Amino acid sequence: MDFQDFKDRIPKLKKLPLPGMDAHNKLIPATRIDEFSNLDIEKRNPLQAGVMAVFYPGTDSHTKLVLILRKTYQGVHSNQIGFPGGRVEVSDRDLVHTALRETEEEVGIPQSEIKVVKELTKLYIPPSNFWVHPFMGMLEKTPKLVPQESEVERILEVNLEHFLDNKCFVTQTLSTSYTKNIEVPAFKLNDQIVWGATAMMLSEIKVLLEKVL
Repeated sequence: MDFQDFKDRIPKLKKLPLPGMDAHNKLIPATRIDEFSNLDIEKRNPLQAGVMAVFYPGTDSHTKLVLILRKTYQGVHSNQIGFPGGRVEVSDRDLVHTALRETEEEVGIPQSEIKVVKELTKLYIPPSNFWVHPFMGMLEKTPKLVPQESEVERILEVNLEHFLDNKCFVTQTLSTSYTKNIEVPAFKLNDQIVWGATAMMLSEIKVLLEKVL
């Protein structure tokens, strides 16, 4: 989709209600739906994080979305696809600031250039005990993307048309930090399997965008 067309339509998102768990559940493994519904999250005293889904014009004027492939490390999100973002720091003013700050650190987009379009439904991640607060943002120009050497293995620029195409929805058998050979619903974007929390947040974004584009 041409970015100018995307930019003209995106303000309609502000009035839309969030689909929330209805959208999240489309991308959660069936074996984990009951587990999520029975969790007493507040008792776990979860940490807080903010992430940003940034849309912008590519060099071809088509709309892009930025994702990152995280480095391999000793942790539950090692070598996974995600949004730029991370945990709240003491100096952060609020969760939006967390998402903007982390996006600048991880992919090099200046905080001042991102227009926050909509706050999405927060999502709890049991393996890492985080409440993740996602936001949608937009840039007016093509960014110079620079991966943070310590955190980001690779930056993925996803075409909006590809993301909205139902052909990118797949089912994949994976071994995770908490189980082996589990069948998971996922997105296949730029030849990468995107599953788990990131796929659940993408599902909500997809539902919203399909209502305005």
